[in-house]
Amino acid sequence: MSQPLELASRRELMVDDYLLDGCTGGIKLRLQSPVPREAVLVTDQPWEGCMNTFNTVLRVGDRYRLYYRGWQVNLAAKESKAEAMAVPRPPCICVAESPDGVHWERPVLGLYDYQGRRDHNVVWMDDPVKKTGWHGFSPFLDTRPGVAPEERFKAVGVLNGWPIPGLHLFASADGLRWRQVSEEPIFTTGKFDSHNVVYFDAGRGEYRVYARDLRDGRRDVRTATSPDLRHWTVAEWLDFGDAPPDQLYTNNVLPYYRAPELFVGFPARYVERPWTPTMEQLPELEHRRQRSSISPRYGTAVSDAVFMSSRDGRRFRRWGEAFIRPGLRASGSWTYGDIYPVWGLVETASDLPGGGNELSLYASEGYWRGESSVVRRYTLRLDGFVALHASRVGGEVVTKPLTFTGERLSLNLSTSAAGSIRVELQDGAGQALPGYALADCWEIVGDSLDYTATWRQGASVAALAGRPVRLRLELHDADLFALQFTAMSPA
Repeated sequence: MSQPLELASRRELMVDDYLLDGCTGGIKLRLQSPVPREAVLVTDQPWEGCMNTFNTVLRVGDRYRLYYRGWQVNLAAKESKAEAMAVPRPPCICVAESPDGVHWERPVLGLYDYQGRRDHNVVWMDDPVKKTGWHGFSPFLDTRPGVAPEERFKAVGVLNGWPIPGLHLFASADGLRWRQVSEEPIFTTGKFDSHNVVYFDAGRGEYRVYARDLRDGRRDVRTATSPDLRHWTVAEWLDFGDAPPDQLYTNNVLPYYRAPELFVGFPARYVERPWTPTMEQLPELEHRRQRSSISPRYGTAVSDAVFMSSRDGRRFRRWGEAFIRPGLRASGSWTYGDIYPVWGLVETASDLPGGGNELSLYASEGYWRGESSVVRRYTLRLDGFVALHASRVGGEVVTKPLTFTGERLSLNLSTSAAGSIRVELQDGAGQALPGYALADCWEIVGDSLDYTATWRQGASVAALAGRPVRLRLELHDADLFALQFTAMSPA
């Protein structure tokens, strides 16, 4: 028998085959799709604009913050690309705040004089002379033990100009008043015209960077680690196994807060296409032609978002299918720069009575067009990135041998009215344990984020804690998103 997996009380998501030893009856892992919701922000203020990408959402205390860039480009048919891409006003970094992740407002901060006014939410201003940096500004809350209070918030970003030499470091005590703290770049391996992310990985006690680079001419991602944001390991390419060789404009990698051993990422996938009659069927044809006259790819490249996950931060399972498609829209989508996910996840209340909480993630729309763009919210059930899915005909799955701590088996699951799930606990050799056979399990029907599996003798599995066991699951028209051995729920 192979060495059992040590689950302890860790939540395990069905994002890969880490737990699975075999499936029958057509059971498969199936990627889920977030549901588009309301536009939470329209960047229509005089200091904002239409080039709204590379954004970040953070939880700060009992509120949420959305960091986004204010940048306007007035595309026009000119003799040169530089003239066509003229910037009519200084770019900047702005912040919006929310108590619930749904309703957002711009705080009036008065930190900078912006064209004679201070009644705005700008937290960092570009200085084109000093090249103080604003592009790809990516904040994070530094949770490293012993971090100086005046550097509790940090950010990385690139300075203006080309070529880009690397990522510079910024710091702040409150996440609003920022200062540049590195004269020289702290990380230099990459082509950084993107949203490059750095954060402190509390579970592993190290800083991590995920940066865009060019790999054989394709936009791809490298990663490295550091104890101090100054000394980095050699940057390695992410390993996507046999995934299609897609171009990734961003990466949006972070530990999943409900299972921090797991890395999840929501890259913006960049796809270049030739001008064909297909382009003439996509939205906003005249503006597409205008963009194409400046640079062909401005008119024909499109983007969406994909999903990937990892157990070690370097080897990822990346799905070839889209996680978020551009969608059925008459405007504001179907060009690159649209459907660029915001870095970060927010837990919000469901608008369904009794629906509990769900995940909110955000993405941009309307890049390049007019005087504004949009940040839209999307929702997904907790842990609901990928499901272990069975059709009505059904099937079975058996896990690898594992050990656990805890008293009950909690399941995040959904069935149809006609569907069901049953669970059997086996010994390490695959024999049903007395009292925990499939026939002893009460049929599970419903939709729950925390369903306690129960057998005829009860729900407790405490007597099996620490012993190698296998799980045998029978599913019919059902989805399993996650499982966890945990303490018995209070009565």
